[in-house]
Amino acid sequence: MAEQKNVQEQDINQLIKVRQDKLKELQENGKDPFQITKYDVTHHSTEIKENYDELEGKTVSVAGRMMFKRVMGKASFCNVQDLKGSIQAYVARDNIGEDSYKDFKKYDVGDIVGIKGEVFTTKTGEISIHATEVTLLAKSLNVLPEKFHGLTNTDMRYRQRYVDLIMNQDVKDTFVKRSKVISSIRHYLDGQGFMEVETPMLVQNAGGAAARPFDTHFNALDEDLHLRISLELYLKRLIVGGMERVYEIGRVFRNEGLDTRHNPEFTLMELYQAYTDYHGMMDLTENLYRHVAKEVTGSEVLHYGDLEIDLSKPFERLTMVDAVKKYANVDFNEIHTLEEARKAADEHHVEYEERHKKGDILNLFFEEFVEEHLLQPTFIMDHPIEISPLTKKKPENPEYVERFEFFMNGWEMANAYSELNDPIDQRERFAAQEELFAAGDEEANHTDEDFLNALSHGMPPTGGIGFGIDRMVMMMTNSPAIRDVLLFPTMKSLDK
Repeated sequence: MAEQKNVQEQDINQLIKVRQDKLKELQENGKDPFQITKYDVTHHSTEIKENYDELEGKTVSVAGRMMFKRVMGKASFCNVQDLKGSIQAYVARDNIGEDSYKDFKKYDVGDIVGIKGEVFTTKTGEISIHATEVTLLAKSLNVLPEKFHGLTNTDMRYRQRYVDLIMNQDVKDTFVKRSKVISSIRHYLDGQGFMEVETPMLVQNAGGAAARPFDTHFNALDEDLHLRISLELYLKRLIVGGMERVYEIGRVFRNEGLDTRHNPEFTLMELYQAYTDYHGMMDLTENLYRHVAKEVTGSEVLHYGDLEIDLSKPFERLTMVDAVKKYANVDFNEIHTLEEARKAADEHHVEYEERHKKGDILNLFFEEFVEEHLLQPTFIMDHPIEISPLTKKKPENPEYVERFEFFMNGWEMANAYSELNDPIDQRERFAAQEELFAAGDEEANHTDEDFLNALSHGMPPTGGIGFGIDRMVMMMTNSPAIRDVLLFPTMKSLDK
């Protein structure tokens, strides 16, 4: 196997040497493609095919990567791939000239070319371009993967996404859809009167979520800073300032592991709306998901693997207590003390830590017994206060808060609150988080004095929500792993 690999590497190195020699010859003859600064593209490949009746016999110009070439004496065929797809070109010596045809025969698969010519249909019925001009726009000095097998090495696909995009049209389609998802979210929220804003990525206090931050040092001020783990606390400051509906779509950074649903940097969308609560956020979530699915996929029914997810029906709403009762047959309404919660956990083999309180154990039951069953769109409501330090208490039951998590396919897709706007209560919650941090919880929040100062100026009743954009894109594109929807996912260095 090692010997075969060495032979392949020698063959590739020889092919690369041939391409380098071709470039050198072009440059010596005053035909350096890298000196070309622009090319006038009139159409993309699919536009020509979709509008053939209108364009037949007319002159068009396309540009893209040559993915196939077949030389047949005085005439040849090649295939040019652009953003939208690909189209065949018929290249004949008598139409482009002897010198140009001689050059064309030396072009390689992977070269970037411009093709100008008339639109026609071949004898086999394929819509093509009858070339009158062929221009080499960039010389490919590397060798693409073998065309019939493509780029199949998963690790290499993620590391060399540029090659992956060249070789796999479905990958390109996924990222076109990703862009449409984000555009559709913006379109919907803008239509609802929300304003898009930007908040700091480098922060002194990385709060708003339960996660470990990445740490850095700012030399100019000689201060330690963190990369943000959430968008929440700055967006709430804007609600205090009178901006009644705000949202941000941006990268956040969490110092955690890698798996099919987690990447240390990912795209989060958070929005905050004054004068509403978590019920308002549920309504917004349903409407937003339906809007995006319809715009991006053309349907309110998604297909993820073998699962059909129907977004058109009202989403199920369950309290966390009722969900645990339904799927674990344990009723936390009948569990009143920490000792009783620990006893129930022991009986059901749910592992917990000494620092965990009753509410934490309820959440552990939920994670152990419930999440995997939440395949259709479901809101899990009314979380225990212990795991919700930024959320309003339920007035009739202060052990729980007005919060929901949105689930599909067994995944958490969004997290929302009736936001805590009582600065005194918030300070107490921060103090409890500081105690957890001191006890060894590295994901606990720290007291943010400036945020408390903002709350003390008065924040109106507010509903807020955070959406994981990457997971949303996974669902909309039937992608099995988060790396499939990140253009450049985090990878371990090859030097390690």
